[in-house]
Amino acid sequence: MIKVINSGFYSTIQDLGRMGYQHFGVPYSGVMDRYSASLANSLLGNNQNAAVIEMTMAGAKLEFNCSTSICISGADMSPQLNATKISLNKSIAVKQGDVLSFGKMNTGFRCYLAVSGGIDTEIVMSSRSMYKDITKRYVLAKNDNLSIIESLAVNEKHASVKINKFQFSSEIIEVLKGPEFDKLSATQIEVLCSTKFVISKDNNRMGYQLEQTVANNLDAIITSLVMPGTVQLTPSGKLIVLMRDCQTTGGYPRILQLKESAIHVLAQKYTGKRFSFRLLDY
Repeated sequence: MIKVINSGFYSTIQDLGRMGYQHFGVPYSGVMDRYSASLANSLLGNNQNAAVIEMTMAGAKLEFNCSTSICISGADMSPQLNATKISLNKSIAVKQGDVLSFGKMNTGFRCYLAVSGGIDTEIVMSSRSMYKDITKRYVLAKNDNLSIIESLAVNEKHASVKINKFQFSSEIIEVLKGPEFDKLSATQIEVLCSTKFVISKDNNRMGYQLEQTVANNLDAIITSLVMPGTVQLTPSGKLIVLMRDCQTTGGYPRILQLKESAIHVLAQKYTGKRFSFRLLDY
């Protein structure tokens, strides 16, 4: 059992997401940065879909009421175990009574805590991922108690690993053409490919709005499928990059589609961070 002493800024339980329910209007949800979450689970020998705690901008404070192993990946939020600094991307043993806390955010924006066996919370539509009006709770709160799935073994063969820091430092977001890309003019395409875009204050698990605009004279489309990584162009010229908790349909032109790996990179960026689109098939 893990007791939440302090939940941090915005902490949730997430796995790889809620697949196969989009025709009911149910978002995918799931971890924003699958690379980091999967890395943490791999280092513990967990199933890739084991539920983790996703912490945004500021970490939680947690007390362990059992002995287990943990791994922290993603953003570096200065993790400490019993007030002693610990490493990211490494399997670490914890004992009953140990307290895990976080401090200054050094790199990235979202941090992942995996525990051996995974977090044991309610399964709704084949997923433990928290989402408002789908699960009973949609964020962690002070004094929550989280159960852990019993695990008989931990993967000791790969106890730690070095990661590619490109995940956090890259200012390139790789994209493919969206369904309405070919309706864009040469000038619009040039702007998309040459502009250094800035993430606005309007960013969350549903989507990232960008500060710069692209002149838009395109007609609205019939409401159609959208998915995480879809880039929509609004009538005002604003760009919205949809993320894991996005709606399942939309009526704005879908001009670009992020690669899966690009969603991981963008998920570790926040307000004021800059990036450029790199169009891969143009």
